[in-house]
Amino acid sequence: MKMKFFAVAATIIGSYIPAWSQDSSQSKQLDEVVVTATRYPLKQSETGKVVSIINRDALEKNKGRTLPEILNQVAGVSINGANNTLGSIQTLNIRGASAGNALILIDGIPVNDPSVIYNYFDLNLLSTDQIERIEILKGGQSTLYGSDAVAGVINVITKKSAAKNLSASIGVSAGSYGTVKTNLGLSGSAGILSYNAQYGLIKSDGFSSAFDSTDSKKYDRDGYLQHVLSANMGLQFSSRLSARFFGRFSKYKTDLDVGAFTDERDYTSTSKDLQTGTGLTYNLQQTNIHLNYQFDKVTRSYLDDSLFRSDPSFYYSNSKYTGITHYAEIYANRQWKNATLIAGIDYRYHKTSQDYFSYGIYGPFSTTLNDSLAHMWQLSSYGSLLLKFSRHFSLESGGRWNHHSLYGNNFTYTFNPFYHIGENLKIFANLYSAFKTPSLYQLFDPYAGNKNLKPENSTIIETGIAWTISPQLWFRSVFFFNNTKNSIQYVMVDPVNFTSQYQNVSQQKNHGIELELTKKTGNWNFVSNYTFTTGKTSSSYDATGNKLNGDTTYNNLYRIPRNAFNFSASLQVTAKLSLSTSLHAVSKRLERVYASAPVVLASYYTVDVSGNYHFDKKLSAFVSLKNITNQQYFDTRGYNSRLFNFMTGITLNL
Repeated sequence: MKMKFFAVAATIIGSYIPAWSQDSSQSKQLDEVVVTATRYPLKQSETGKVVSIINRDALEKNKGRTLPEILNQVAGVSINGANNTLGSIQTLNIRGASAGNALILIDGIPVNDPSVIYNYFDLNLLSTDQIERIEILKGGQSTLYGSDAVAGVINVITKKSAAKNLSASIGVSAGSYGTVKTNLGLSGSAGILSYNAQYGLIKSDGFSSAFDSTDSKKYDRDGYLQHVLSANMGLQFSSRLSARFFGRFSKYKTDLDVGAFTDERDYTSTSKDLQTGTGLTYNLQQTNIHLNYQFDKVTRSYLDDSLFRSDPSFYYSNSKYTGITHYAEIYANRQWKNATLIAGIDYRYHKTSQDYFSYGIYGPFSTTLNDSLAHMWQLSSYGSLLLKFSRHFSLESGGRWNHHSLYGNNFTYTFNPFYHIGENLKIFANLYSAFKTPSLYQLFDPYAGNKNLKPENSTIIETGIAWTISPQLWFRSVFFFNNTKNSIQYVMVDPVNFTSQYQNVSQQKNHGIELELTKKTGNWNFVSNYTFTTGKTSSSYDATGNKLNGDTTYNNLYRIPRNAFNFSASLQVTAKLSLSTSLHAVSKRLERVYASAPVVLASYYTVDVSGNYHFDKKLSAFVSLKNITNQQYFDTRGYNSRLFNFMTGITLNL
């Protein structure tokens, strides 16, 4: 998308921001308490890290949207496939970093899928109805959170127990593509016990995930069915000691197409995720000690029984992938008058088993990867110290030592000074290092695995300002630079026998800027952000993995827009009625094509409109109209995105 579009958009935003009033509610909201930046509660103004918050009020105003759609509006965040068919692969990228370089947390604990190539977590497995708030922490965060936290961390914080003995809720909604959504909740507290249980259901007839380029009108709908169940229980034994127990189970089944532009009528995928664990917290006068354990099992299966054969030579395929993670940690934070220390140890064990079988005119083919071979563990210790030298200057610094069962040791660090000019202007300059451990697939795949892989090591620089210009007007500007060495690439090692392997052969450099502006005036609230991202890879192999005579440099930010812009305006019409509209626009992107030059995906924009009405404290309703201009666009070449669509529903709280 041409740069002048964003200049025009910025001008339009400016024209919508009149003089501000003296209401202080906005400044309080912008200085919310966060936990992800330091792993203990801290106001945003008291940290030099770049944190964005999606609180419960924002989630309520985004009813009708999926989690990837909501995250796609955050500066620096790009989720490819956010508006494709339900169940599509949702590739999360932060600041141009590739998939698997942004770590997902659920209530502060890392989650991932050891069975996928890049070890990322499937966002489809989460339900927005069961989320209380989301904290997005950008920059290299390996010191506090370990592997994969290279470009940032997204902490999904689930709903907690209600204060009264029994609270119940039910939400029902329906909309385009035959989509029906339901969520039921029970919550309460009594004596030392607190509890929360949630169940969600999503069913959709869907639409063809593959684009019908010939307009044959014969492509079938790709449906979706999901169940999500979560429960947690807390026990407050005393003012110092508390315990929590939790469990989450998510399962969805979706119809698939065999590839870009290609319909398939009997190809299905089923994904399951089981998480369970416990935690203990012990509070002393100035010290808090935390002990956590979580078990996570993800299972994915794919079945193509080929009664309908999109490829005449291919009859049948059946595959199953299982990834298991054990995570245990103990950490403590200690507070003094002008200093806070956090220190901890965590242990992670991953394993995967994978089976694939297919049959066609050329006979059967099968592969197996057993978890007795494909497993690894990591043991880490870390510490971070936040020092407040004066009311203006503070510094956070820390490091992590990581020991891996295969590649050995590595170390990461953080150095985060920030300075307040007056009460409202904060200047920060952050230096991080981060790492990403090779995945089990990259290490142990029977055909392309390489046990000699080293971790990808990154150095990240951030600098910027956060300026509360008035109680109602806030601005943040951030420059970022990410330099990753030992990047893992899938390369051709033996052209004669067509043998490929994962190797540490490239260097990746990304940089860009993020601009954010929030304005409140009267009953209006305006939020806008713009992100510029660019990057390049230096390697002795080209983008398709073929060996070159020398090194080459090329742009490899596939599907990542150079320019992305978001704008939303909301109006509290009355005490009961609120209306909002939002614009999401991205520029052209490159799309990788196997054994060929990349293609260019066209720029696009979408406009959404929504409304919320509270009949009373118990009953509310919403309507969400998305892509109201009916734009046809492609996040992924050959796969459909949603045209104009809507959701509407009601929520009853008892």
